[in-house]
Amino acid sequence: MYALKELIAGYAQSGSVTWIAVRPTRRAEMNSVGDVFIDESGLTGDHGRAGKRAVTLIQSEHLPVIGAMLGNDEVLPEVLRRNLVVSGINLSALKGRQIAIGDAVLQITSICAPCSRMEEVLGRGGYSAVRGHGGWCASVLGSGRIRLGDAVRPID
Repeated sequence: MYALKELIAGYAQSGSVTWIAVRPTRRAEMNSVGDVFIDESGLTGDHGRAGKRAVTLIQSEHLPVIGAMLGNDEVLPEVLRRNLVVSGINLSALKGRQIAIGDAVLQITSICAPCSRMEEVLGRGGYSAVRGHGGWCASVLGSGRIRLGDAVRPID
């Protein structure tokens, strides 16, 4: 018999970074970048804050799901205002665990819940479409540079 913890996180394959963006202020547009330095405060040039929400991540596999729930094609990552889009790795299985991305080490801390702004940018039903698909927040345990295409690996 397997323990629940083993079932949830027993096998987490590596993924990769497919999009990186920063937002200089809360109301600014997302700026896509090819690489960025991350420290305890989050991504350099981002308005983020230190602590459990320093970095936000979403799986690319969820973008077409959100779009489908709205009767559209895939949602663009800049609309959801997340810092990193990753693919090929199940972030839900990594809550509380550490991941390495490029030279940085993050810890997945909590679900990144949608805000009411999703209704504005996605239209009616946007908030509900993002619920459960909006990604995860992470704290920074080790500073470093990350780049597009970098592996995203569970390390604990």
